[in-house]
Amino acid sequence: MSHSILIVEDDLTFSTMLKTWLGKKGFSVDTASSNARARKQLDAQSYDLILSDLRLPDQDGIFLLSWMKEQGYNIPLIIMTGYADIQSAVQAIKHGASDYISKPVQPDELLKKIDEALQGKALPTAPQAGTGKTPSAPKASGRKIVPHSTTVLPSNFLEGESEAARQLYNYVGLVAPTPMSVLINGASGTGKEYVAHRIHQLSKRADKPFIAIDCGSIPKELAASEFFGHVKGSFTGALNDKTGAFVEANGGTLFLDEIGNLSYEVQIQLLRALQERRIRPVGSSKEIEVDVRLISATNENLQQAIEKGNFREDLYHRINEFTLRMPALKERQEDILLFANFFLDQANRELDRRLTGFDAAASQALQTYSWPGNLRQLKNIVKRATLLAQSNFITLAELGYELQEPVRSAGTQTFSLHDEAAEKKRILEALKQTGNNKSKAAVLLGIDRKTLYNKLKLYDIQ
Repeated sequence: MSHSILIVEDDLTFSTMLKTWLGKKGFSVDTASSNARARKQLDAQSYDLILSDLRLPDQDGIFLLSWMKEQGYNIPLIIMTGYADIQSAVQAIKHGASDYISKPVQPDELLKKIDEALQGKALPTAPQAGTGKTPSAPKASGRKIVPHSTTVLPSNFLEGESEAARQLYNYVGLVAPTPMSVLINGASGTGKEYVAHRIHQLSKRADKPFIAIDCGSIPKELAASEFFGHVKGSFTGALNDKTGAFVEANGGTLFLDEIGNLSYEVQIQLLRALQERRIRPVGSSKEIEVDVRLISATNENLQQAIEKGNFREDLYHRINEFTLRMPALKERQEDILLFANFFLDQANRELDRRLTGFDAAASQALQTYSWPGNLRQLKNIVKRATLLAQSNFITLAELGYELQEPVRSAGTQTFSLHDEAAEKKRILEALKQTGNNKSKAAVLLGIDRKTLYNKLKLYDIQ
């Protein structure tokens, strides 16, 4: 009889991959993306083991352990943590965790810990100081699980679980294995390049190159060289031969971001290359055959650009065999905290911090804000807040005043953005929050240091 496992993990891609992989090892696996869903599933059916992320959108894995203890559930639980720090491991084990494992998860180590937990032989012990490792437990008797692969299971992609996200990635899954050209439509910061990468990863070209070009940043006179390459001496400044993007992406995927910014002349050259599947480097008499799958992205309305004569209609139909529309973050309400925690993981690694999450007020502000800058804005705000945070949790103060204003406006007292008394109060709060560090206070306020110094002088703040 196969053992049943419940995976409690808010990274849906990692969770799905883990479920599929464990399923192939003979386990019966269900998933839950939050504490609330995990509790419902535990009430509905029994499981032999739980794999839970330490930090989840609603409460952490330790909360789940405490709830299970209160309800009388005696199910071994292995905590998965992206930090593998001593404090979180000790706390989890004190609350009854069977063991812990750090991300990225090593399959052979995970199977060993699952086997030990199921056999009741796990020896949950805090990691040895300075090593981040747990002393070896005795080998379990009985059925032995042998890993087929030691590939690291990645945890670097987040789709989301809102209806808008589900529909988007259903379409991604449908079009990815085909040779169709894809046009991704969406506002800045919605993750268009992220989706382009995902299409490539799920395509039959996944083992070939993925080459991305920002069409908006290419000077008109150098566009042909960027796309097709050039030979030495073909124009002033061509000191060496250059390989173009089409040749670099040969056999793989070429992603053209903000394709609407290409000049009309370059559009003609691009269309010819796509139709003939041949390119000629600038200054060369030799043609090169190329095989690329094209993915394009834009935040413009290309059909309006066609009507105005700024974009070729024949090129539009060539690049637009299948259209994906990127939802704005405000359309993905259920995903906001998932992404906030995802970006917190990244910021913790980049800034060498170990923050646990967001407090209640900060979580509320994140969910009620309109996010005009979409995922890019959320990522930047979380990274800034991670740098400024003074405790284990990000508070409303660290999120910046663009998120604090709606919260204040909802209360009994409201402040105008141009109210001098309120502005002075905000500056004083920022200085207090950052220990009078003016550089950090300026970042928190969303202004530069020069502006802050002018405000300090204006309001006579010493």
